[in-house]
Amino acid sequence: MTTRIVTFPRFDEIWPVSAEHLARLLGTIDEVEIIRAEGDRPPAGSPQVDRLFWLAGELGAEQLDEYPALVEAFTTRGYSSDPAVDALLEERGIRRIAHPSEGYWGQSVSEFALGLTIAALRGIPRRSELTLRGPGTGWEYEAEQLSDDLRFTSGTVAGKRVRIVGAGNIASRYASFVSMLGADVAAWDPFASEPSFHRAGARREWQLDELPRDADIFVPMVPHTPATVGLVTAELIRAIPDGALVVMVTRAAICDTVELRRRVLADELALAADVFDVEPLPADDPLLGRSNVVHTPHIAGRTVDAGFRWAEALVEQLPGFDPSRAPAPARLRR
Repeated sequence: MTTRIVTFPRFDEIWPVSAEHLARLLGTIDEVEIIRAEGDRPPAGSPQVDRLFWLAGELGAEQLDEYPALVEAFTTRGYSSDPAVDALLEERGIRRIAHPSEGYWGQSVSEFALGLTIAALRGIPRRSELTLRGPGTGWEYEAEQLSDDLRFTSGTVAGKRVRIVGAGNIASRYASFVSMLGADVAAWDPFASEPSFHRAGARREWQLDELPRDADIFVPMVPHTPATVGLVTAELIRAIPDGALVVMVTRAAICDTVELRRRVLADELALAADVFDVEPLPADDPLLGRSNVVHTPHIAGRTVDAGFRWAEALVEQLPGFDPSRAPAPARLRR
């Protein structure tokens, strides 16, 4: 097949390594050209192209008319396809290529969650900030080199009761990480298959209201959908034991953030979060600068590896692609 990749500036802002990696992978099975659009203006079409990847640009009937040989196409607005474009492709009998899931950033988000967990348990951000002030601050301890805050869950992952809402792409990976480190892991997810729990080393909890009651670390980790908004209710948050750590990396809207904020600001809970109810957080937000909060600016899914995996998950579906012949990602730009 003759393949064309058309990438618009918005796509390269979101996925800066993906278009080039996609072209390299497709080059093992197809004749490929990659075109970078100037602004929002699409390039002229081609009667030879029968496979098209249209990345974060407007696509309508006028553009499709310029590709009369088109057999299949992938289109995205950046994060998802446009239903109107999907319908247009179907109407014209053009097969739609699609990601099988959003698993391409599952590893990045779950590893980040593990990093946040350890950073909070060991007080790493706070100690790092104090160390910058020099001797007399970061180098002083309540006991010899002990940096744990004994008001909250601290120390190692091993031995902690980790309770997770979710067992999908992100949550099952995170569960496997903390299980490997020696945590006692339980998870609730009515939609996950039984192997999801076995592979993750997690005991399946059937009752959501029971999940937080003995948690040392409580992790709401389902995706943000209409069905999950507010899933972790104020009542569930009130059931989390005093001193527990809450880790959030998917979306804040799955939780009752009013009650969560109340308990964190009252020093009843510790929080390690990459997502918040207000983004970006205002500079005067009371969550900022607290010793019981580790905060990052919604970056968990954004790695070059997620960008590479974004491309790989598309090409792996195509006939003739052999992963053993795939070129290695170009990881460095110097």
